[in-house]
Amino acid sequence: MTRSNQPRLNQPLLNRPRSLPAGPLRRPAAVVGILGTAALLLSACGGGADAGTQQNADATPVSGGNLNFALSVDRGCIDPQQVGNNDAIAIARQTVASLTSQDPQSGAIVPWLAEKFESNADATSFTFTLRTGATFADGTAIDAASVKTNFEAIKALGAKASLGSTYLSDVSAITVKDPQTVVVDFSKPNAQFLQATSTFTLGLLSPSSASLSEADRCAGKFSGSGPFSVKSYTVDKEAVLERRTGYSWPAATNTNTGEAYLDTVTFKIIPEAGNRTGSLQSGQIDATAAISAADITLFNGNGFWNETRANPGVVYNLYPNESTPKLKETAVRQAISKAINREEITTTLLTEKDQPAKGVLSHTTPYFKDFSGLLAHDPDGAKKLLEDAGWKEGTDGVREKNGEKLAFKVTYWQSPKEVLELVQQQLKAVGVDLQLKFTTIADVTAAQATKDYDFSYGNLTRSDPDVLRTVFASTTARGGSNLREKLPVDDTLGEQAAALDKDARQKLVDQGQETLIKDAHSIPLYELSTTISANEKVHGLAFEASSRLDFYDAWLSQ
Repeated sequence: MTRSNQPRLNQPLLNRPRSLPAGPLRRPAAVVGILGTAALLLSACGGGADAGTQQNADATPVSGGNLNFALSVDRGCIDPQQVGNNDAIAIARQTVASLTSQDPQSGAIVPWLAEKFESNADATSFTFTLRTGATFADGTAIDAASVKTNFEAIKALGAKASLGSTYLSDVSAITVKDPQTVVVDFSKPNAQFLQATSTFTLGLLSPSSASLSEADRCAGKFSGSGPFSVKSYTVDKEAVLERRTGYSWPAATNTNTGEAYLDTVTFKIIPEAGNRTGSLQSGQIDATAAISAADITLFNGNGFWNETRANPGVVYNLYPNESTPKLKETAVRQAISKAINREEITTTLLTEKDQPAKGVLSHTTPYFKDFSGLLAHDPDGAKKLLEDAGWKEGTDGVREKNGEKLAFKVTYWQSPKEVLELVQQQLKAVGVDLQLKFTTIADVTAAQATKDYDFSYGNLTRSDPDVLRTVFASTTARGGSNLREKLPVDDTLGEQAAALDKDARQKLVDQGQETLIKDAHSIPLYELSTTISANEKVHGLAFEASSRLDFYDAWLSQ
């Protein structure tokens, strides 16, 4: 899961999301992808961006130079098919091209490596016709066989490809029809697959990279298909990407049509928030997406600019382990959700651009609908639910029943801890004791595997509502973080993934969200967003639809 915003207390944030593209999008004359208009025009009620100070879109790009960009953490891996951490994704995304791209404003799926794409009537078979002339960094041609090799390698990675493997889990066959045509067949309808092919995790590496060890791939020894290649990578220090000579196969969402403008991009690991602020002010770095909320206003003008965008996908949540007796009680989960004041979280700890959760999905997600009425702060209602369920207030203020305290532990690894500390105070006011356990991502994963937790915490970025099924369906590999029995909502989440008609899918997505909220299988908190802060000499630094950084159009004033 990805990470969160900086609190105003100036604590470091490990992973922030991405923002609105600067400059106009280059639209294709016609998109031949099919799944019908509904699948290509996913805008529905969401998909827009929240713009901050805009860059100068009228300036003429120039080539050359190195852009220094600060990240806050390094997880020791930059393989696009293995990473799931936003800082690592910022590096990895630049090294691979994908079959398709997604318009960050409309949600439309448009060409990239595939100049045409189509599906059969029930979305169980997808045909991609690749453009000619595109190559991997090692000179190998990007062809249908290489797509097959990549997708099979991602499936073989299993849990190590935590995102890509879920997108390909129901693949029944991958067939190379001819050098430029590949067909991907699924065992069940999969309306979301075209969007999946636009993501970094299904970005293409050279066939020889598939035979590398996982460690070598993590170390950046792979050959990618994107506008930049890995020049060097030193764990916990920096990663340097260099421009690919001859790259000329941009996504239809980019304005650049040839090689990247920048000679190099250097990603510097700067863990301390204060040091990132000082480095940007002093010119040691040119941009970052990890300035603390307290310091963001320092970069509104005065030779700098900011832009903000909410990540699409599932917002930050408390995920209850419903296999435990207390959290199996619907009333307990509902009371906890009612006790949370989401507005207080954003107004006291985050930035003025950050928004409280209005549903399970962020408002920039295609098919978003506002369910804020179901998430109103209602401490009296929370108390009544608990009283009616037999949870009586004890002498220490913590409710109890049959000698057991209404106490829970949330196991987490993301910053900022202040968000959970505030939630802890809000729950205490209704008699719930929430204990916080900060640990490593490995320990969180292990606790989930052994069911040794009460709540986990996090979000998941994806610009398609099928992220609901990925996270919440009890039957999916990544879902089931709630560890609950199969319920009718699982069928609803499965049906939306198969729905080709836009209105029909909207209805199913809405129904699924409403059930998840009403029964408190999801306890949403706030939307993940990112503010890019940059020196005014930085232009064209953009975000794709899934709020991932895109340096292809970026350039520096000389």
